[in-house]
Amino acid sequence: MNVKWGSLGEVALVGFGATVGVVLVFTLGVRALAAREQARAHGGSGTGLFQAAAACFTVCGLAVLYGLYLLVPQFH
Repeated sequence: MNVKWGSLGEVALVGFGATVGVVLVFTLGVRALAAREQARAHGGSGTGLFQAAAACFTVCGLAVLYGLYLLVPQFH
């Protein structure tokens, strides 16, 4: 059996990067929701923070759907 170590390393690196990226975007969304609550407690509206959180969670959801698209052969 021949293993293309360069290709395996590339897949591992891209997978690690994508994982870290999705976790980072999700964390930013949670942080934006927490900041929104603080803004509302101090009399602000926090609408911009809510929109930022929604955008972060949308990006995470799209990343999950793209991963499912890549995994399920019937979608191709």
